Amino acid sequence: MATPDSEDASAPGASRAWSHPRAGRDAALTLVAAQLCREQGLENLAREVSVSWNPRMRTAAGRAFSREWKIELNPRLQDLPESSRDSELRATFLHELAHLVAFARVGRKRIAPHGPEWRQACHDLGIPDEDRCHALDFQPRRLDRKFAYTCPVCGETIQRVRRIRRKVACYPCCRRHAGGFYDPRFKLQESRLD
Repeated sequence: MATPDSEDASAPGASRAWSHPRAGRDAALTLVAAQLCREQGLENLAREVSVSWNPRMRTAAGRAFSREWKIELNPRLQDLPESSRDSELRATFLHELAHLVAFARVGRKRIAPHGPEWRQACHDLGIPDEDRCHALDFQPRRLDRKFAYTCPVCGETIQRVRRIRRKVACYPCCRRHAGGFYDPRFKLQESRLD
């Protein structure tokens, strides 16, 4: 089975021969995904599957989209220490491919994202003990909150990254005193951020 951890550097899809783009479609991984789908007897999925790198991803290592038969991977996987890079890339790639395999096998039936169908697909792809979440230290991007708004009645203050451009009221006060509807008495006032 051709997987991202192939030992033979001359083999198609061998990890040492890969040159991954930082964004966009990854032709090498798409070919490996198609081959693995064919080995599972999923010719339709093999024709449709695509793998790409999404630089907008922050904390997720990868995502699978069953409607488009698409896998997106986080480019930060390429920044991992060399000792774990290939194994983490392989695990993430196969984890996301297992989602597509599970959905392709059941057709239109709704299934749990990490349910028995996915577990069977993981087993068939060679990762029988796969966890549902990664343990990588992908820190979320923290944005500075520059704006503060205070309720004139209860004094509750909320902070926002962006300025609020429309009329917004204190939700707890509106719920308590106006049946959950907007009431200008509780309109948030811009205040200083200390």
